[in-house]
Parts: sequence; C-alpha cells; structure tokens
Amino acid sequence: MSLTTYFRNFACLAFAALTAFGAQAKDIGPTNVGCDQYEKTTSAWMDCAKAAPAAAGPAQADAELFYAGYWLAKNGRYEEALKYLNKASVKNARVLTYIGFATRKLGHTDEAMKYYDEALKRDPKNDVARSYLGEAHLSRGDLQAALSELGKIENGCGRSCAPYTELAAQIQEFKKG
Repeated sequence: MSLTTYFRNFACLAFAALTAFGAQAKDIGPTNVGCDQYEKTTSAWMDCAKAAPAAAGPAQADAELFYAGYWLAKNGRYEEALKYLNKASVKNARVLTYIGFATRKLGHTDEAMKYYDEALKRDPKNDVARSYLGEAHLSRGDLQAALSELGKIENGCGRSCAPYTELAAQIQEFKKG
C-alpha cells in the first residue's frame, strides 16, 4: 500500500469515526485528502484549495469551498474565508456558521448573529453555531444571553464537548473583566 493510499484510507476512517460520534467543525475542522498534505494557508495549500472546486461536482465543490473557507477563517484570514464560503451554492448550517464566524471576527457582530440564527433555524442541534452565538453575545456585553446558549449546548452535547468548553472558557474570561 502506498503512503498516499494509507493516508487517504486513514483520513476516510477518521472522518467516518468522527462523524459517527458527532464531532463538529469546531472540534477538528474538515478534511481534504488532496490538500491536507500542505500546511494550511501556504501558497501550495491555497493553490490546491482553489483548484479543488473546479475539478469537482457541485456537492463536492461546496465541500471544498467550505474546507478552504473554514481553514482560512481559523487562521485569521476572514475576508478570504468569506470569498470561499459565499461561493457555496448551498448555504447549509455549517457554511452559515462560518460565514457568521468570519463576519464577527471582522467586527460585524450584528450581521454575524443573523448568520448564526439562520444556521440554528436550519439545524437547531448545531452546537458550534450556538457556541459562536454565545461569543457574539459576550462581545455585545450580554452575559445572560451567552449563559442561555451555554445551557442549550449542555443539553445538546454535555459539558465535555468543544462547543461547551470553549464558550464556558469565554464566559469565565468575560466575568474576570
């Protein structure tokens, strides 16, 4: 078995396992076997991410656009992330969540909250969107609304999931002043 085949099989198995256990984008991010060989946001990775949607069908293209947008957003390149995320033909809850994330990080909290709300309308169990919505409430000084989101996350995935622990940490920081 070649090294490429090994990593492709490993990535597929890991993705299947994480999907089965409900892992969300906030936990680990999406995988792309073709582009994951490059360090995120390097020129080689960017070339790969740009080429992938053109070579794929519509559903795969949306997955590739989300992949690129997610990693750009997570690496602080919010405007570039929005270019990819907004190109997705289907704005599912995950895409809307990260459009909201990048928008909020650019300082447009009110606009971002609309994306989180829409993501939650499409998937009320999207604890990642709920966690980011809680962070948005904190940025507006609304501790009670953030605590409300934290309670909803706890009901959804418990206290040990990434959306809960990350929002709980943000709330603690907020309380410190």
